[in-house]
Amino acid sequence: MPKKIRELEASLKKAGFVCIPGKGSHRKWWHSTGALAVMSGKPGNDARRYQEREVADAIRDAQEKSKH
Repeated sequence: MPKKIRELEASLKKAGFVCIPGKGSHRKWWHSTGALAVMSGKPGNDARRYQEREVADAIRDAQEKSKH
């Protein structure tokens, strides 16, 4: 069962990302290390597989950059 968009955004927030509103339903999540994830859709929508992958990659990228 896919995660909801709100769950992915909660993971980003917990990892230290900050939301920057975009056009329409798009939101950019930015981390101080320069990592970025773009989310689209309403918070109650099911997340697509590529969105789950993008969030996981962005969090991993932010963690790796913060170690250096």
